[in-house]
Amino acid sequence: MPHTTRILSLVRRSSVLPVLMLFSAGGMAAQNGGPAETARHAAIGTPGAEADDVTFSRDIAPILQRACVRCHRDNGVAPMPLVTYDDVQPYASMIARRTQIRDRAGAMPPWYVEKDIGIQHFKDDMSLDEWEIEALDAWRRAGTPEGDPADLPPPLEFDDDVVWAAGEPDLIIKLPEVLVKGDAPDWWGDIESVPTGLTEDRYVKSVEIREVNDVPQRRDGDHGGRHTVGGRFVVHHMIWSTRVLEGDQETGPGASRASTDTGWPVHEVGREPDLFDEEAGRLLRAGSSVVSNSVHLHSNGRDTRAHLEIGFRFHPEDYEPKYRRTILGLGNGSDIDIRPGVEGQELHAYKVLNQHTKLVTFEPHLHAPGMRMCLEAIWGFNVETLNCVGYDHNWVRGYTYAQDHQPLLPKGTVLHIIGYMDTSEANRNVPDTRNWQGSGNRSVANMFIDLGMRVEMSDEQFVEEMAMRRHRLALGPNDHVVGCPLCMVIPANGDMSYFADAEWAQPDAATEAESSGDGGTGSGDGRDPGDRRER
Repeated sequence: MPHTTRILSLVRRSSVLPVLMLFSAGGMAAQNGGPAETARHAAIGTPGAEADDVTFSRDIAPILQRACVRCHRDNGVAPMPLVTYDDVQPYASMIARRTQIRDRAGAMPPWYVEKDIGIQHFKDDMSLDEWEIEALDAWRRAGTPEGDPADLPPPLEFDDDVVWAAGEPDLIIKLPEVLVKGDAPDWWGDIESVPTGLTEDRYVKSVEIREVNDVPQRRDGDHGGRHTVGGRFVVHHMIWSTRVLEGDQETGPGASRASTDTGWPVHEVGREPDLFDEEAGRLLRAGSSVVSNSVHLHSNGRDTRAHLEIGFRFHPEDYEPKYRRTILGLGNGSDIDIRPGVEGQELHAYKVLNQHTKLVTFEPHLHAPGMRMCLEAIWGFNVETLNCVGYDHNWVRGYTYAQDHQPLLPKGTVLHIIGYMDTSEANRNVPDTRNWQGSGNRSVANMFIDLGMRVEMSDEQFVEEMAMRRHRLALGPNDHVVGCPLCMVIPANGDMSYFADAEWAQPDAATEAESSGDGGTGSGDGRDPGDRRER
């Protein structure tokens, strides 16, 4: 009996080849809920269906609770609460319009992963599926009926005394306070270094940065100024590291770099806590200090005092990481040429992986002209689009791959990012579309970088990780998983037991890896690993 081929994520073979658009069983349909909810959504999505079947209490409130209320509530960061019917009804048209933007700047919720291509499994995915988007618009068209309040889901409860989303930190570092005047221009520069006070080396499981300021909380979201996330914040971003300073030096700008440096994820407006791979914690050294020579302050239109607080959560004292964390360093921040008044301009950057690598996050970083970034992995003559995401410079996001869906890339893979830039009148983030733009720190200048996190693996670790993935996803010999070009490579001897254990038993991962013969490092016959014929 021939094997059945499954495509476990959407695949684009290259930018010039046809697009293969096959949905996985675990894709968007998995978000649609139980049978009753699925049937109701099917009716909403059917041409000619009665839109007045949709009510706030039964259909809309659950959508908002899942994807919106975390920010759109009293004391939330969003401009207005979207909790009760009276909160939501006046904004029905705006909600329908902003959710239909889907994956471009201005979309709500602010999640920009394109759903028709690449890996679709991420942690903390707040995006709406097509049924939910259509339900919101159907409710608007029907005149925003409230429905039976008895159908409302239980209200969500938030403890505003809990200020750290990732959990209470083991160590909190308070950075110096700044005063940003209401009419101040943008500012970039250094901050004074701040000692961590740590007396022993510790591995960090998560880091979270929050801005503490004196901006008043207003229910209507009108803070009377320029709207970077409703005018709530003045620190647009900070590039920072920790370093054991030489001698008695107390300030960051003059401190020479040493092997004691640890780089940390860039703090940006809208950033969620960074949860590191459980097997690749980052090292915070004893006696180190927080240093930064790149802080960007942006006025919100009113005099504001603010400071950043950094919260570190530690692994146990005896923790040792399995994998080595590395900096991706993919992109171009110094040699950019953007023509004025032109949409659809492309930037390209490449990097060869010198070691087997697992990508943990994808984090596009562009500036005001940036509209979109795609990430490709080139292995031999295979070209896979891992992801394409829209970009909004007013709400910068990173995307953390879910367990068993992080790209597993063999050494020699070429990573390729493509940035799509727009300096036409259609891009409202660009203040003057007549100007040529090069590289620079200002938002109206340009950067083109993937700030994503990754870990490197030895040969043995890489083979073991692929074996575990075959087992946990129950992969067969004709399956293909995007982002793992060697996961399903059949040994040259054609030994099908390479897959049998992964499908039907629960073997030790290392034992299964050894059964692959060649360690999973090649097909042995020179054929396209994407071609899964029986052998």
